[in-house]
Amino acid sequence: MLIKIAQLVLSLTILVTLHEFGHYWFAKKFKCRVDKFYLFFDFLFPFAGILNISLFKKKIGDTEYGIGWFPFGGYVQIAGMVDEQMDKTLLNTEPQPWEFRSKPAWQRLLVMMGGILVNFILGIFIFWMILFFTGKHSITNAALPHGLAVDSTAYAIGLRDGDRITKLDDQLVQSITRIPVTIIMDRIQYIDGTHENGSAFHLKVKDEDRALILKRLKKSEFVSPRISFCIDSVDQNSFASNANLKKGDVILSINSSPVPYFNVFKSTLQQYKGQKIQLDVLRQGDTIKTSCQVSDNGVIGIFPKPLTDIKVNTQTFSFIAALVQGFKDGMELMLMQFKQIIVIFTVQDAHQQMSGFYSMVQQMNPTWDWLHFWSFTAFLSLALAFMNFLPIPMLDGGYIVFILIEMITGKKVSDKVLYYANNVGLFIVLALMIYANLDWTRQ
Repeated sequence: MLIKIAQLVLSLTILVTLHEFGHYWFAKKFKCRVDKFYLFFDFLFPFAGILNISLFKKKIGDTEYGIGWFPFGGYVQIAGMVDEQMDKTLLNTEPQPWEFRSKPAWQRLLVMMGGILVNFILGIFIFWMILFFTGKHSITNAALPHGLAVDSTAYAIGLRDGDRITKLDDQLVQSITRIPVTIIMDRIQYIDGTHENGSAFHLKVKDEDRALILKRLKKSEFVSPRISFCIDSVDQNSFASNANLKKGDVILSINSSPVPYFNVFKSTLQQYKGQKIQLDVLRQGDTIKTSCQVSDNGVIGIFPKPLTDIKVNTQTFSFIAALVQGFKDGMELMLMQFKQIIVIFTVQDAHQQMSGFYSMVQQMNPTWDWLHFWSFTAFLSLALAFMNFLPIPMLDGGYIVFILIEMITGKKVSDKVLYYANNVGLFIVLALMIYANLDWTRQ
């Protein structure tokens, strides 16, 4: 768990620092005075006057650089920028030449766009490098020797173990890992494919099906490769170790019930939570029997290895082609973020799947994996760019809307309107963040 948390903290630290640097760079470029540049908050966010504590600070020129005690984002304090932390008495003073509010609209627009631009460029850059050095990986139907394993939600729709899904509406399936997300985001109406016996199926997806897929997405894979397996490793502090199970063993049955595939093995264990089971095990050509306790969570402490290799399709890219594909992938991810907003308002109970730090920690690998770390950081960078672009006061997008109104109408929105709008926006953002970070109660 500590490694997961460390990866998330490092990812957020990189993204927050660079996001704020985007604002800082443009502010300095246009000769705005920057009073503070902080990683984390040196006060009890969002109350600027409470618990003002810096873990480190150093003033260089007009700017105080520091690290705050409250590990929740970071900020750049630009002189004359009207926000919810601004001293209200300054609203009645004349803007000074070094202040943000005295600058032309196009300069203020770029200052507010700075963080979004940095997050967007960073996300595209990381995708570019990953694609160039490792390529793009996908699992196709051709790579599945035993077809798909399906969970209870997929089963209720009409899918069965061993199926192959070929089309979602009119879209050919390029990667099975994207099937559930595509069904939800693109409001797929029909699933086409073939059953294990070769017969074709054409299944309708209803609104309640999409809601259930979304609800269970964090707990269960809608579909996954169906694999025959042997034991790759055994947790030495587990019931499997006490049962003398070893690497290379093939578990044939549980209480005389065959378990030819790993998904069948897992679901069968769930039926015997907290009980002792009898296992038939194939070891180096001999069949042996052993008994094993099942934990209250329905596991025994083994890690599987596929007996038949699943061939992962790898697409390689030249340096320039990787940049083009990275940009396409980034734009697709931004579009997906937009679709998620639509899903929240169109799919039943979708708001309950809003995620906070708990869910992000769960997405990190338990061992340090740099490829996964950078992939997640790229995703999060683009997600932050999108979220900050939302036209909500207090977020960068809220400022951008007011500046665009000024540029279109030729009339500047008053500082008082900005001040009170930011306070309303702060309430909205805090409410959303509190709800999202209660995701652990909705697991």
